[in-house]
Amino acid sequence: MNNGEICVYLYGCFLSRRCDCPRTVQSLLEILQKTKTFFEGKGLENPRLQAELLLASALNCKRLELYLQFERPLPASVLDKLRDWVRRRAAREPLQYITGETAFRKITLKCDPRALIPRPETEELVGHVIANLPPSATRIADLGTGTGAIALSIASELPNAELVATDISSAALALATENASSLGLDQRISFIISDWLQSVQGNFDAIVANPPYLTADELATAEPEVARYEPHSALVAADNGAAALKHVLASARDHLQTGGFVALETGIAHAAVLAAHATSLGYERYEIRKDMNGRDRFFFAWK
Repeated sequence: MNNGEICVYLYGCFLSRRCDCPRTVQSLLEILQKTKTFFEGKGLENPRLQAELLLASALNCKRLELYLQFERPLPASVLDKLRDWVRRRAAREPLQYITGETAFRKITLKCDPRALIPRPETEELVGHVIANLPPSATRIADLGTGTGAIALSIASELPNAELVATDISSAALALATENASSLGLDQRISFIISDWLQSVQGNFDAIVANPPYLTADELATAEPEVARYEPHSALVAADNGAAALKHVLASARDHLQTGGFVALETGIAHAAVLAAHATSLGYERYEIRKDMNGRDRFFFAWK
């Protein structure tokens, strides 16, 4: 793919950045329709939505606000940015890495290849955790924090909570720290470089983790956005995807207050394995909860 191919859609001619031809001013709606058509040709799902999200980000407005300004002419500066973004999205780079941000529950996070893109299922996990915390619970750990999505979301919704967030990746932890600062939550969260709980002191009312749980075969068949661009260390685990889940479940028990719980986002085939593991570790009880699509996705175990 080259700039000329993209410019057919965005400008109506084979313009490049060095082209001296006069540029035809086009409306927002014209560019939106051409981008949608281009994405359709590249086989992207929901091409209209993808085009709208890129345009809204390029114009620094909400997606629905596009509908109020369809006749707005787009300047060359916006078209130049959009041309690069369209090329990257057509190459299957995740939209969140292109625009540099993603929404997560009630907050917006900076998002780049240093960490996994937070998923809707993880938003559900946070909801389950908040709903299960007793009023007296204040100390919560987020293991493998990545962008900081879980810890920052909990901190923003529970103003009395004290959060500890860990990650083995210094780059991911730097991203999480940047997000905490931009949200004004950096005084509420302690960020620690740690292999899960290895460098963490003290006990917690809840320990939350979305560890890697894919197998290598599952990653090989994943969408290009995942397989080509997201950090594989945050996606794939040994032991049929269960190694990290089992490790967190085992190490968490000694860091939980009595009555505290560990909450995990899991693969859809891990429920029985984790149930047996939790029983062997001496957890008092466990629960398996389904995601919005009816799949076994969340595992809770209480000390």
